[in-house]
Amino acid sequence: MSGTHEGTFEALRGQLQEAAATFADGPDALEGILLGIVDDVDRAVREPLEIFPVCHHSPASAIAMARRLREKQPKVVYLELCEDMAPLLTELRNCTLPVAVQAFATAVEGFPAEWSPLSVVAPITEASAEYQAIAYALDTPGVELVLVDRSSDHVFQWDARGSHSTGPADPDAPPAEEEAALHGDAIGVEIGDLRPRFADLEEHLLRHGKVRHWSEWWHQYVELPLGDCDHDTYRQVMLLIGSLFRRLAPGDRHRVRVDEDRERYMWTRMREHLAATGTDPANCLYVCGAFHAASRVPEFGVHGTDTFEIGPRTATTWQHGLIPSSHAAIEAQFGLAAGSVSIAATVWAKNLRRTRVEPFRLAGQAGTSKSKAKRAVAAPAPVPAVAPSDKLTGFLRQPSVLDQLDEAELLGWSVEIVRAARRNGYLASTADAIAVFETSILLAGMRDRARPTPYDFQDAAVTCIEKDSVPGRRDVRRLVEIMMGGDRVGQVGYDALPPLARDVHDRLAPLRLKLQQRGVQRALLDIASQPGLERCSDVLWMLRYLMPQGAARPIMGERRLGERPIQESWDLALGTHQRALIELGYEGVSIEQVLEQRLRRTAYGPHATAATVLEAVEDATLYLRSRRLTDELGTRALEVLSAERSVDGAPEVLRRVRRLLAHYRTSEPVLPPWIESFVKTGYAHYCTLLPTAFTDDDATVRQVAAMLGFLFSMEGLALSLGCDRTQLELAVAQSHPQDPSKTALLWAAQTQLGLLTRADLRARCDELLANPLVVPAYPRYLSGLVHALEPVPGLTDFVVEAVSNAFGRLPDPVLLPWLPTLITTLRSGGAELAPLLIREAGRVFPGRLAALDAWVPPWVAQPEPEAVHRPGRAALLAAHPATCDAVASLLGCDGAWGATDPGPSGAALAGRHPETAVALEVLLAGA
Repeated sequence: MSGTHEGTFEALRGQLQEAAATFADGPDALEGILLGIVDDVDRAVREPLEIFPVCHHSPASAIAMARRLREKQPKVVYLELCEDMAPLLTELRNCTLPVAVQAFATAVEGFPAEWSPLSVVAPITEASAEYQAIAYALDTPGVELVLVDRSSDHVFQWDARGSHSTGPADPDAPPAEEEAALHGDAIGVEIGDLRPRFADLEEHLLRHGKVRHWSEWWHQYVELPLGDCDHDTYRQVMLLIGSLFRRLAPGDRHRVRVDEDRERYMWTRMREHLAATGTDPANCLYVCGAFHAASRVPEFGVHGTDTFEIGPRTATTWQHGLIPSSHAAIEAQFGLAAGSVSIAATVWAKNLRRTRVEPFRLAGQAGTSKSKAKRAVAAPAPVPAVAPSDKLTGFLRQPSVLDQLDEAELLGWSVEIVRAARRNGYLASTADAIAVFETSILLAGMRDRARPTPYDFQDAAVTCIEKDSVPGRRDVRRLVEIMMGGDRVGQVGYDALPPLARDVHDRLAPLRLKLQQRGVQRALLDIASQPGLERCSDVLWMLRYLMPQGAARPIMGERRLGERPIQESWDLALGTHQRALIELGYEGVSIEQVLEQRLRRTAYGPHATAATVLEAVEDATLYLRSRRLTDELGTRALEVLSAERSVDGAPEVLRRVRRLLAHYRTSEPVLPPWIESFVKTGYAHYCTLLPTAFTDDDATVRQVAAMLGFLFSMEGLALSLGCDRTQLELAVAQSHPQDPSKTALLWAAQTQLGLLTRADLRARCDELLANPLVVPAYPRYLSGLVHALEPVPGLTDFVVEAVSNAFGRLPDPVLLPWLPTLITTLRSGGAELAPLLIREAGRVFPGRLAALDAWVPPWVAQPEPEAVHRPGRAALLAAHPATCDAVASLLGCDGAWGATDPGPSGAALAGRHPETAVALEVLLAGA
């Protein structure tokens, strides 16, 4: 301000020099720090453009800001906030605070690819100085709001110089809950990050202040004393604290350089605006953190000596929007103690009632009446500027004022926490309420406080009510935080949502649900009676695909290829996951566009495989029903398959190709050209890789079985498209596996091709069981046979036979140690095919235990019946020679054979070869 006298702080300088000489052995260093702090305060106070130092989410700063804005009525408000976020601030009137202004980028250029997506958030609460400045500037005619801090792009540019960090974390903070994750992995920017960067200083303050964490110290020794101070006292004290923390900060060169560059950036932007508009600096107000208000850079002030060159932004395209925030999210992101923001909101409401300061609120915002909005912008005549006097000396010398105990307030807290504890399963009573009341007073007295703070009350409640275990979902500490104001969660209004989010709400309007409401809501869709709800079903399935788990969860109903929905039931929590829905709006204007972009990104990504591209094809068919996109992605799957040199995705490829073929065969008159090419190319591709896969240790038996399954199940279609079966036969002939499971798989393939009979396969298994050296490895052969059911399902009965033979032929000393291995093999390697074995075993084995003893397995050869009536049969033939003549005629022989051997030669021949009579008997019995 103009008119400041030169010797404003001379008395304070003298007192500090005397203190340095008295308390320090070497007074030069301490004296330099103390006098430097006074110089920083003096320089900031003398600046013609008034600097208003604030601390983030501080009720004292918010009260002082509202009071100062009504007194000064500045024409321009410069605010320490990312300059590219300015267009979004007008949408705050459509939101319920707290919310966060977000800058978001998915396609990054000029930054490391692993940083994607980039996100910057600036949370805003009602009990904050920045919101008071924004509400005043937006609703007061003739006032301009100018954001002067670095852009979101520069945030990451400068962060690339050092490390990715979002601020210190409070070691006492509990694990983050669902509401604490509203900001995700975004980089947080806030106005007035005021916390000691010198660990020893913070430890000293906490120890001598008898508090547990920094938020409690700030509340006790800064918030409460500054709550009723005048403007000059508040301003000088905040400048003093900012200068103290700045001068005692450790030598983190990167962080100091970023802080100084931010200050140069902001002062450069302000000087540019003043030069462009010709505004008098006396009619402006610069709102920034107290740390930056005590800056010592040469560019400081409207008459700075140096000029800072602002670098260009990268080619990254940034999207901007508002996302819901919460007290827990702010605390988790900026390392604040749990419950501190909720306590600040409570203190803000109490300060408003006590000081009768009327805050600024945006017109039309939820919870603001029109009359209040009008009064908020109707300000009194501005107070002329006066020369500030030295307020620091008196403030530092006055003893701390002890607040009187408010027994009614403390008693109300005690009763409420006991009531909340009982609702959450604690066995609390009136005696616990009295104990909490007395313990709060005791703890406050031990900490040199006459009036218990919310932190004292919280410690007392935990001490008196918390038992060995927590009976419910919330402990007593969390219950106190909820009682003090709760974890207030903001909401972005419909008009402030991006087009995609509004389109989703409009398309789901037939459900008649309050979709912006937090919590889970049940949606029932009777599509059979209301066909129009099928469009809602399409939207819900796409949201389930695009949004986090829990946003849209189907309870009844499923979506499969070729099926139409009849009835569905959904649990919807779009209000809880509003941030995820808003971020979808950064990617496109409709969910169909976003889904198509993501499918393309998956198909054309650097890590795309044939299986993942086929999955994208199936998803495009399920959710978009777009033949154009399906054909494009199918062609891409063909390209990826041709370039693959491994068989890792063979099981997934087989499963999805079978499903797509079944769908097209039932819904299309002809197969799409891409899937015909895929089958033809896949047949040749897997034939080429088959010999290598059999010998490759990295290829599992399941993958090789899937390759064979593709070749055998697609063989008919592939041959009709011009493939040659000889290629498959040569591939099997060139395969020479060493692994027992793959060897058994090769035997099954040879059986399918007709190169090996079942008798030969049975003989090989019997040979394995008869060899005691091979018996320990027999489960691995069985594993191969089980996996062979994928390409050769006709071997199911033979696999049941092989397992049964193992149980029947192995002695107990060999069988019992082998059983765990067999079970493990079937469970891990054949879990999908075990039902086939169980069904076949149920068909073969007897259904009752009593029939098991007399049961003969069907694969065991039946003994041939003995010819007990052999003489009778020969005599019967001798008595009726016409029978032999009939058989001879049936076999093509004429009757001349009897003429050459007259007499009983037929009977004698039958006697010499009785098997003929037996065969004839069987023939006649069959007829």
